[in-house]
Amino acid sequence: MDRRAELEERTRYEAPEVEGRVFAAWSTADLFTADPSAPGEPYCIALPPPNVTGSLHMGHALNGAVQDLLIRWRRMQGRNVLWQPGTDHAGIATQMVVERGLAKEGKTRHDLGREAFVERVWKWREETGSTIIEQYKRLGASMDYSRERFTMDDDYALAVQDVFVELYARGYVYRDNYLVNWSVPLATAISDLEVEHKDVDDVLYEVAYPVEGGGEIVIATVRPVTILADVAIAVHPDDPRYRELVGRQAVVPLVGRLVPIIADERVEIGFGTGALKITPGHDPVDFEVARDHGLATLSAIGPDGLLTDLLPEWAGLTAEAGHLRAVERLREEGALREETPYRHSVGFCQRSGARIEPLVSLQWFCRMDELAKPAIDVVKARTVRFHPERMEKIYLDWMEAIRPWCVSRQLWWGHRLPVWFAPDGSHVVQVARPDGDGWEQSTDVLDTWFSSALWPYATLGWPQQTPELAQWYPGNVLVTGRDIINLWVARMIMTGIAFADGIPFTDVYINSTIQAADGRRMSKSLGTGVDPLDLIDRYGADATRYGLLKMCSTQDVRFAEGMIDEGRGLANKLWNASRLVLLNADPEALPAPNGLEAVDRWILDRLAATIDSVTADYEAFQFSAATKTLYSFAWNELCDWYLEAIKARLYGDDALSKRAASETALLVIQRLLGLLHPMCPFVTEELWSFLPGTSGLLATSAFPTTDGIPRDATAATTVAAVIQAVTGARRLRQDADLGPRAPLIATLSNDAGALQAEAQLLAALGAIELVDTVAVGPAVPLPAGAATLFIQGDGLAGKLRDRLAKRLDEARSEQRKADGKLANAKFVERAPDDVVAEERERSERFGRDAAELEAQLVALDAG
Repeated sequence: MDRRAELEERTRYEAPEVEGRVFAAWSTADLFTADPSAPGEPYCIALPPPNVTGSLHMGHALNGAVQDLLIRWRRMQGRNVLWQPGTDHAGIATQMVVERGLAKEGKTRHDLGREAFVERVWKWREETGSTIIEQYKRLGASMDYSRERFTMDDDYALAVQDVFVELYARGYVYRDNYLVNWSVPLATAISDLEVEHKDVDDVLYEVAYPVEGGGEIVIATVRPVTILADVAIAVHPDDPRYRELVGRQAVVPLVGRLVPIIADERVEIGFGTGALKITPGHDPVDFEVARDHGLATLSAIGPDGLLTDLLPEWAGLTAEAGHLRAVERLREEGALREETPYRHSVGFCQRSGARIEPLVSLQWFCRMDELAKPAIDVVKARTVRFHPERMEKIYLDWMEAIRPWCVSRQLWWGHRLPVWFAPDGSHVVQVARPDGDGWEQSTDVLDTWFSSALWPYATLGWPQQTPELAQWYPGNVLVTGRDIINLWVARMIMTGIAFADGIPFTDVYINSTIQAADGRRMSKSLGTGVDPLDLIDRYGADATRYGLLKMCSTQDVRFAEGMIDEGRGLANKLWNASRLVLLNADPEALPAPNGLEAVDRWILDRLAATIDSVTADYEAFQFSAATKTLYSFAWNELCDWYLEAIKARLYGDDALSKRAASETALLVIQRLLGLLHPMCPFVTEELWSFLPGTSGLLATSAFPTTDGIPRDATAATTVAAVIQAVTGARRLRQDADLGPRAPLIATLSNDAGALQAEAQLLAALGAIELVDTVAVGPAVPLPAGAATLFIQGDGLAGKLRDRLAKRLDEARSEQRKADGKLANAKFVERAPDDVVAEERERSERFGRDAAELEAQLVALDAG
């Protein structure tokens, strides 16, 4: 079947049939494979490695759509692109998944032992670990799948160990007993950034401690069970209530231990009673106070979540049972003074959901201050730019108050620390096992974020000086979410500067978080999740990408399926419009800017403006704006106006006019497909294959520029005036309750010279009759230098005035609402820039509407 016959048969765009075939064509052409020796300025994006446990969710789909748009656009611009894919071993998450599988068999990891358990995880990973990467293909993601990396590949693991050893050699890594966030279910320390804080309703207990020599001092606590591990009472040195008690000793209830009463400026005079129990084994502030005052550290709760033997008869109780015992005993001893409801923020483990236990543990830490300084400087100097710009504050606030990073985890799955212990307890830090007998490697593994901090350069072969590293490092753009700016983005910048001799990327685009339609977070467990693969099945990949990119903004957005459906509508409209032109064009016509008539010159002018606008939007990471511009041009200017205007020429017998319309329409479609390709790659690639005068794949063709497209300001103004006139006529019909085919008579004022040449176009588009005599009727104002159009028709004045007056009131009301917000200084100061800009645009738009409606009413009344 020839191509024309095929196009005649395919009256609808069928995404499922097209997408698999087109992706296979891209793969066969080896389109995505990057070559470091290829020509072109390098351009690199590293995919934020999804957890090996994951499957494609809405965040991945949005993130992937943005990255693929950038990659396809830059590839079409002639850049030598690499989109580096891969997955993260996700230490805690993966271990939890495999352990849950073991639990179904009635086993634990301890039943298998470490070596067998790790083998089990590797087997699981081989079976399911590439699921999400394969799912990216459904989205049309043009990453170099031949380069897929894993954060526990042998070469990658060696790079991770090298960095740890070097950090130790530089004096940044050290081992210490320190208070950490302990997850009891996971039996490991976790970082501050993996702790989720929630407001919890507790009880604030006021407890009296007898003071040696007479009197008492009352403290406030929400966890009486930790009284077992108190080592002091602290008061503020300027608190007059306790000045005489400083230096004396108090008796700790429940255990009868004597502890000193000390003065410390970190005590808040206004909180509780102003006296603070110092329990360094369970509170970070207390830990610092105790270290500064040379106090011991005791722990009432152990790593297993059970009480220690500080009170032997309670040893082995759960923390909750110990809490109840402590409250009961304090009442019995007469030490409990007050019980007050108290709402406060409590840390919970993001992975297990359990309440964090602050516990003192012997861990490995990385000192961050010296690493952070150059990474702060590059952001302040805008060598690394955040989009939107306000996101850099999240980065800088954390970096400028950075604390040591606990990098060790008590897990079995992950990068084991390159630390070797001798039988005498001494240790060395090096990659290879030391010579001699008895050396044992540390059982701890590194925090997952430690290994992923190397992602932009370890995936390119670092520390080996590979051609890939030379070509694509530093990279260009990172696309990620704001929740991991500190967990990941900051650490990549720090390690990139420290080890790879430069920043890993120049631009960090923080994409929106898509919420459920009701504003809640998307979650499978909450039943609020939307599966992007279901959307692709129902609407197609192009529609899904389009809808996600239209939702993409500088704010969190609620999911709107209507935007996906709009994308499907655009794909169908593009298909139908292209069929119309391809099946009716002059058979010899090729895409060319043939501006025979003003309407041809107008669409070419609008095409050039659209190319400029979309290119600028892509450059500025304004993807939602680009979708709106492309939709408006394709649907309104091309389909609703230009194609309607040239139908008679395409169907007619005037060879010259038909050829001009054909060539111009083909050029517009050709360039529009190029503009849309990074956003909607499948339908555009398919239509490209039917266009005359094209060869090869659209994905490798040049991105459209305005070269060779004539600009005609006069034609642009003239035809825009025609469109405005027709739009006004249609609106008058609607306002007067006339049917779409009701006859109207239109008269142009005497200064209508600019429009007279377009009279037939006006009549055709507006379904109105033009006459030469001046008629009385409502006026449709046209742009300066054009004409005024007067329209009359049977029944036109009937309900028109009331309808126009009502619409005028509505426009004024909406303008007042917008102006009221803009007059509120707090709103203008605190609201995001795009929200303020939207209100300004609303005010201006409704102001224009009101002015136009007023003019129509004046003309109607004058008539």
